[in-house]
Amino acid sequence: MKKNKAVFLDRDGVLNRELGDYVCKLEDFHVLEHNFAPLKALQDKGYLLIVITNQGGTAKGWYSEETLAQMHDHLRTVFEAQGIHLTEIYYCRHHPDYNGNCMCRKPGSLMLEKGVARFDIDASKSYFIGDRERDVIAGEAAGLTGILIDSDQPISEVLHLIA
Repeated sequence: MKKNKAVFLDRDGVLNRELGDYVCKLEDFHVLEHNFAPLKALQDKGYLLIVITNQGGTAKGWYSEETLAQMHDHLRTVFEAQGIHLTEIYYCRHHPDYNGNCMCRKPGSLMLEKGVARFDIDASKSYFIGDRERDVIAGEAAGLTGILIDSDQPISEVLHLIA
């Protein structure tokens, strides 16, 4: 039976504008529209699109899980309006200064491994696009090909790296 393939995506700096620190309010959450076309192209090639994001601001009390859910609902709504389906959004709510170490926070690979198992993904045919070295480390630990981009860089500029 054929397994799925996926492109895992970091959130801040990849799907929405990087603010330099946490996005704490819905009104500061700005989706990067230049990524609509490349993400639609990846979806049309059969890739599942799965978001993997550290959200330690919740542990710090900078924003609530409810606000985070509103941001993720907004992200899904904006992408759905462009015909792009986000299969799942995984996030780590921990921060090492507040909760100690956890296995889900990137560069840990647990969130990626959960997605791979849940959606029957062939990791060797899948990718993780992120704007931090920890994203590439997490992706490669889960057996994916990591692709490092600059914050807010158009994904179209790295599509040639995806088979």
